[in-house]
Amino acid sequence: MELTHIDEAGHVQMVDVGGKPDTERLAIARGTVVMQPETLRLIATDGLPKGDVLTTAQLAGIMAAKRTADLIPLCHPLALTKIDVDFEIDLVALAAEEASCIVITATVRTRGKTGVEMEALTAVSVAALTIYDMAKAVEKTMRITDIHLVRKEGGKSGLYSVED
Repeated sequence: MELTHIDEAGHVQMVDVGGKPDTERLAIARGTVVMQPETLRLIATDGLPKGDVLTTAQLAGIMAAKRTADLIPLCHPLALTKIDVDFEIDLVALAAEEASCIVITATVRTRGKTGVEMEALTAVSVAALTIYDMAKAVEKTMRITDIHLVRKEGGKSGLYSVED
């Protein structure tokens, strides 16, 4: 297996994608923030003193995807055409007073020479961190878990998909 971010002398390099054709690219990433039911209830009802947690986390995720090249040293800056950050609240666990969670899904699209996996993963990560930051005053035991790539489309390697 050849490491694309290392040159012949073993030095770090940014991959040259100049010769690659532009194709439609899509990446979907997912992650989870696990918390106590009362914390989730406060988030779901906008009951936290810092305000609307999910709208703030959604905006943070979108902004993070746009800034991925500034955060990950060898990522190419990309002209993203679409970013969605969505949340699924585990209402069944909430109703049963069990450990509950928010599942974050980020979908990122572009037309370009390289994929958007890092942008989708960054969006999920920063959205999760924002949820934690806004709710930490009521619960410091929240856990950010299972951040992973769910789907990738486009480019030379084609389709990659994981069934959850």
